Amino acid sequence: MPGKSRKNPLVKPYLKWAGGKRQLLEEIRKYVPARFTTYYEPFVGAGAVLFDIQPTRAVINDFNSQLITTYSVVRDNLEELIELLKVHNEKNSDEYFYYIRELDRDQEAFSLLTDVEIAARFIFMNKTCYNGLYRVNSQGLFNVPYGKYKNPLICDEPVLRAVSSYFNNNNIQMFTGDFAAILEHADRNSFVYFDPPYHSEDNTNFTGYQAGGFGEAEQTRLRDVYTELTERGVKCLLSNADTVFIRALYDNKKFTIETVKAKRAINSDSSGRGDVNEVLVRNW
Repeated sequence: MPGKSRKNPLVKPYLKWAGGKRQLLEEIRKYVPARFTTYYEPFVGAGAVLFDIQPTRAVINDFNSQLITTYSVVRDNLEELIELLKVHNEKNSDEYFYYIRELDRDQEAFSLLTDVEIAARFIFMNKTCYNGLYRVNSQGLFNVPYGKYKNPLICDEPVLRAVSSYFNNNNIQMFTGDFAAILEHADRNSFVYFDPPYHSEDNTNFTGYQAGGFGEAEQTRLRDVYTELTERGVKCLLSNADTVFIRALYDNKKFTIETVKAKRAINSDSSGRGDVNEVLVRNW
């Protein structure tokens, strides 16, 4: 039965990501089934859990199409990507950053960029923008300022090569779109990990990954999908903020809610940064 491959420590996130799960991997590992056929991650983000588990078969998805483009380019066009990242590294400056950031303001011109150019732009901005934050405005345009770091690691070549090798030597399907769409074929031998944009009762959590956000109606729809998968016998694990709303959503005898500590670095209210409670919800 396929499951986890032999781990390569260099297979790890090559992006910074708000809400990334590197710090919670020790807790998450406790609830990864010993055996499963296919791993599903509908909100893959920078892939900390995917790369920690390193399954031999996986279906990953994210609403952020440019993020998924970087994954496909790392898999299919690695050498071109590395060469272009080296160019970005050489030209890195405040002025150059804003020139690259403004490219998506002209949608007709942006549509002419190759996937490699889009991926290199995405990685360059991620490594050089303030706090490594991915945030878009209401029009879906990237709007994070320059970070002014002295030596940002724009081209992490050993990690990129390791991730590319992992993608090419395993069965990893990549999609961009609605989180529920990739789960149609999940079965009793599958394992699903959900890491959605976190709920915030006071709207101070960062939720600007996509225009329109991920509000309580979407959180409720996610719970309904989680419940339906549970009824199908699919093992699921979900991360979210420890809020009254989330606990009420998953107040079900079939679910177990574990409280874990995490460090939150991005919050519009400084009092909301630092150690905070989060929850892990499992259905077995």
